Amino acid sequence: MTFDPQVANLLELGRKAGNPPFQALTPEQARVAYAATKEALQPAEQPVAQVRDVSVPLSWGSLKLRIYRGIGTQENEALPCLLFLHGGGWVIGNLESHDRLCRHLANVGKLCVVAVDYRLAPEHEFPAAVDDSADALRWVHAHANELNIDPASLSVGGDSAGGNLAAVLALMSRDGNLPVLKAQVLFYPVTDMTAGSDSYARMTSGVPLTADTMHYFLNHYVPDEKDRKDWRASPLLASSLEGCAPAFVLTVANDPLCDEGRAYAERLEKEGVRVSAVHLSDHVHGMLMHGKWIDAAPRMADFAGVWLAGMLKASAL
Repeated sequence: MTFDPQVANLLELGRKAGNPPFQALTPEQARVAYAATKEALQPAEQPVAQVRDVSVPLSWGSLKLRIYRGIGTQENEALPCLLFLHGGGWVIGNLESHDRLCRHLANVGKLCVVAVDYRLAPEHEFPAAVDDSADALRWVHAHANELNIDPASLSVGGDSAGGNLAAVLALMSRDGNLPVLKAQVLFYPVTDMTAGSDSYARMTSGVPLTADTMHYFLNHYVPDEKDRKDWRASPLLASSLEGCAPAFVLTVANDPLCDEGRAYAERLEKEGVRVSAVHLSDHVHGMLMHGKWIDAAPRMADFAGVWLAGMLKASAL
């Protein structure tokens, strides 16, 4: 494995800390441990023009969303919108864990970002997270006027497990089961839950997310292995990707998800979807959440935010 010097330094600090891997913890313990990394790894939060929480009533209860409007935007301006799905293996993470990344993207892209607090596993197994994400997108589209967003300039995005959910929503949109999307932003996404790629075999130690950690998450979210071949779990296994929204795909080499993310970008391109694919050979999974230590993290968020703003602005012309 090859590491950027800043990544190598951060990994060494992590080794010295000696914290147990997530797979050694219960889901409840893992959530607490993940939340504790926020201040240590992420830069200070950026101010935004507006941020507020709303609760969407659904058949099972209330789905919480957090709505951001980028700094410099006007309250009555119909902004393009990004529905953001957080990472964390469908087991950990929440609105707070990804609050600073959402603020960053809203500011860079002059966007409305709507973050989704979807239900987590193992309390809520597949496809609960998919259902919640789809319901959130439907709600945003239906309430576009009161949210002051442009319903014709919608996009989805997320990191890791959130990237998986975003890719699935893009396929559902393509099939006419969700509002039309103009773009999808996939940060080191899960696209194949059968976990048979070479990068799973390579990433067994020395990185924050190993193959064992991914199996821990998969076993909680999709315990029935038959379900892992469902395209709503593994979008790479969908029969066709043709007609999906244009995609930004970030992959990193030191990551068990590397090969499936690159394969997804390649398939999208081969099947006629516009793709901007960025691959970093010296970074690790989760790098966007390490901006306090890794200079490339905010720069990649900038890149993605500018790309997304350009795609959504062009679609509105």
